[in-house]
Amino acid sequence: MNLLKLRTELQSFLLEDIGDQDITSQTIFPPTEIGNGVFIAKEDGIIAGLGVIKEAYHLLDLSIKVTEYFKDGDMVTAGDKIAEVTGPIAHLLTGERVILNLMQRMSGIATVTNECVETLNDPAIQICDTRKTIPGLRMFDKYSVVSGGGKNHRQGLYDGVMIKDNHIAFAGSITKAVQRVREKIGHMVKIEVETETKKEVLEAVEAGADVIMFDNRTPEEVKEFVQYVPESIITEASGGITLENLATYHGTSVNYISLGFLTHSVKALDISLQVKEGNKK
Repeated sequence: MNLLKLRTELQSFLLEDIGDQDITSQTIFPPTEIGNGVFIAKEDGIIAGLGVIKEAYHLLDLSIKVTEYFKDGDMVTAGDKIAEVTGPIAHLLTGERVILNLMQRMSGIATVTNECVETLNDPAIQICDTRKTIPGLRMFDKYSVVSGGGKNHRQGLYDGVMIKDNHIAFAGSITKAVQRVREKIGHMVKIEVETETKKEVLEAVEAGADVIMFDNRTPEEVKEFVQYVPESIITEASGGITLENLATYHGTSVNYISLGFLTHSVKALDISLQVKEGNKK
């Protein structure tokens, strides 16, 4: 992740939670009282977001020591010690919830992404995400997908053209939409076109799309449509694909399968911070 952006986002998150002060921790513990805490996995999964611990705590207090026992993308099992922190108790407790909220969400995304890769069991097809992320958390969500073995689709509206059904309807045709885009964009920007029928696939090929998506198509339809697309054009399947039917897309020869549920229906991985008794200095 971009460290500057990470620190900026974390500062915003911490300020939202702390406000003027952590009235509980700061009134109970003087700044000289030092403690130790351990982040523990409460269930099996793929860990992601370890960098959040250090960066968040160092925004509160640079003296806090952070020791990591895993790296992002590693499998953890229930009971594993993920990381250990030592520093002023008040600051350890103040940052706890923001850190856990992010790490649990990120690890949940990484875990389901890894499950999708294993379920599809086809190294020729890459699992990727979509723009269906929570506003403000896209960087974290997309980083987590990569930690789980997936790939990122475009980051936003700014780094890739994706011509969808509504764009086509307003423009009049796939050909007209692609032509308008080609006239204005630079050579570094790719154009993806969403298709639903054989006719649309062939038109997208003829129009010179860089990527063609097969939207809401069955595995049988994906296999058929891929045959009409030259190898120079990337193919993607999306829509209506769930963890339950994902395995049926094995062997369809599509290059990518994009899954919105990786980030829009997150089940957090259970992680907790267990603390030891503090020692006054």
